Amino acid sequence: MKIAMLGLGKMGGNMSARLIRNGISVVGFDSNQAVVEELVTKEGLIPSTSVDDALSKLEGQKIVWMMLPAGEVTEKQINDLIPMLNSGDIIVDGGNSNYKHSVKMGKLLEAHNIGFMDCGTSGGVWGLDNGYCLMVGATSEVAKAVEPVLRALAVTQQNGWAHVGPVGSGHFTKMIHNGIEYGMMESLAEGLELLKGKEEFNLDIAKITELWRHGSVVRSWLLDLTAEALAAGEESMNDIAPYVADSGEGRWTVVESIEQGIPAPVLTLALQVRFRSQEKNQKGYGYKLLSIMRNAFGGHVMKRKS
Repeated sequence: MKIAMLGLGKMGGNMSARLIRNGISVVGFDSNQAVVEELVTKEGLIPSTSVDDALSKLEGQKIVWMMLPAGEVTEKQINDLIPMLNSGDIIVDGGNSNYKHSVKMGKLLEAHNIGFMDCGTSGGVWGLDNGYCLMVGATSEVAKAVEPVLRALAVTQQNGWAHVGPVGSGHFTKMIHNGIEYGMMESLAEGLELLKGKEEFNLDIAKITELWRHGSVVRSWLLDLTAEALAAGEESMNDIAPYVADSGEGRWTVVESIEQGIPAPVLTLALQVRFRSQEKNQKGYGYKLLSIMRNAFGGHVMKRKS
């Protein structure tokens, strides 16, 4: 099986490598040709110099997987692809698009008899070795056609991927997933900051996080990553700015709670805390921990003190 991958950044590049290692041929394109050449050398990627060139190297039913920035960039690429594809070909959006945008794109492509899949993708920089969690929105026909790719990307052939519903539902599920992620991260950061603040006990936060990893009710992958980061020593945090970026999914989740009239106070407050961290002259051990967690699972850049 052979697919095209458009966008070979941290996620797209690693996903391409995992597919190739699991027997799926990948034709890759990125505007940064150095990234393409590196994957050709290291992983056996089939290179292309343009989107049109990438499509010309696919046979039969074409599957085009996109890992591009959400919004205007993704929409433009989909519109550009329409005249290049044939009836029955498939476009997969594996980025973090708004689910409402995915529903819109699905209807557009349906009018051209082109299949569409929105795939919420979780796993971050660890997905290459450990596999990804894939939340898929599509028709049953499209999901069946792309299933070998999903199996190759997932944690195992059976686990780590699911066709959750119609077009839009994959990105909707990922949006809620990320909202929950905000809340889990915030609760962990606040608790550890409270421990840190009890100065008369002089608590070893690294030791406590490592302790909690074993048998505790709050053990989790986020705790594992936090414990690993803290094991490097408190001094490693000195130059990290107490600044936590927020991505679109957290905001969209809060908007969704308002539109549905379903209270989501924890998720909302977790988002608001990130807004506060972005104000000037903020201090906070918890903010630093949130930044460390984001870097650990997703490779997100940590802002450094100027």
